[in-house]
Amino acid sequence: MCGIVGYVGDKSAVGIILEGLKRLEYRGYDSAGIAVLAPSGTLEVRRAAGRIKNLEGILRERPLTGAIGIGHTRWATHGRPSDDNAHPHTDCSGTLVVVHNGILENYLEIKERLQGLGHTFKSETDTEVIAHLIEHHLKTTPRLERAVKAALAEFKGSYAVGVVSKAAPDRLIAAKHGAGSVVVGLGKGEMFIASDIPAILSHTRDVVILEDGEVAVVTSGGVVLSTLDDQPVQREPVRIMWDPIMAEKGGYRHFMLKEIYEQPRAITDTFRGRIAPETGAIVLPDLNIDPATVRSIQRVVFVACGTAYHASMLGKTMVERLAGLPAEADLASEYRYRDAIAGPETLVVAVSQSGETADTIGAVKAARLKGCPIITITNAVGSALAREATGTIYMHAGPEIGVASTKAFSTMIVAVYLLGLWLGRQRDAITAEDVR
Repeated sequence: MCGIVGYVGDKSAVGIILEGLKRLEYRGYDSAGIAVLAPSGTLEVRRAAGRIKNLEGILRERPLTGAIGIGHTRWATHGRPSDDNAHPHTDCSGTLVVVHNGILENYLEIKERLQGLGHTFKSETDTEVIAHLIEHHLKTTPRLERAVKAALAEFKGSYAVGVVSKAAPDRLIAAKHGAGSVVVGLGKGEMFIASDIPAILSHTRDVVILEDGEVAVVTSGGVVLSTLDDQPVQREPVRIMWDPIMAEKGGYRHFMLKEIYEQPRAITDTFRGRIAPETGAIVLPDLNIDPATVRSIQRVVFVACGTAYHASMLGKTMVERLAGLPAEADLASEYRYRDAIAGPETLVVAVSQSGETADTIGAVKAARLKGCPIITITNAVGSALAREATGTIYMHAGPEIGVASTKAFSTMIVAVYLLGLWLGRQRDAITAEDVR
């Protein structure tokens, strides 16, 4: 879950976008970036790993000016948190930028095709592929919105995107399919786009909300909606009466209630692209465990603390039932301090929402000294546990603000279920038909 803010009008875009990003930082805070079309006609990009204050520091050193731009605050799903993986992403020419919230299931095959056509990629993200595919379509479809539609039609998965191009200096393009909300804020001589209402509520209370499969062309004078197949859409704006604090919580009384209702989306995102119904295959490309190692496994041990330990207890049952392997769940705080009997035949699965739980990291290091293969289930790309592990299954819960775990726990259960299915298929304990 990431945050997107865009502006087109007659004011300085930078301050408006940064203000909006700060209001959306609860949606992602491992990197941030901004792109602005300068008065000279050049498209300038500034990005920084870490929280928005790091981006502000860069902007003080290298300021931007312009009245049209787009910004992003990121929660990583593809590619570790870094300057290079931060949004916005550019095409080969540097004249087009894209920001994105969501998960693209088939980005690797499209990336390989574009590389074969000579495109060069600078990041590990799925988002950069969107920019290059739009660039590819612009060669035959000179209108930006048509090129965006042609590119998005090729992707499978979920997306909410924002696009700015030097070739169309008067407009922002926004589009949505199954990846949270995209709202267009209506002002007088200025317009806004955002992935959530709090980002723009201090500027306007009148918004148009995009539905799945819709594209918005946003200029300072208004917004034109259409579908991916060019059917026009008419929609009346709605007036938002929430106060800013309530708006930050999406209209819910508190973050925990909001996150309870986000569970269906988080569960869907964690499953997305990982089960191939046609073949019954379980697709977990980040596990990095060779088949011989999987066949030699005689036992599975889950190590975790707190909420993750409760998910691990369910994981133990799933692995035994689906993979036919003995399994146990151990408190990481106990496991790390005892001389556990383990070796290369013991698969250790570390579960941690943050990937930074000290006791779980200690348990993993103890298991690694005994030669155990390690799988981490975590919500944080590039975290300490992800770096320590042989392979990783990422939950796609997005940031969890509430103290009591909701969507993180739900997606942990999905992840341990996927692991059980994967082990079962690898060891021929279940059939493709069982998976389907």
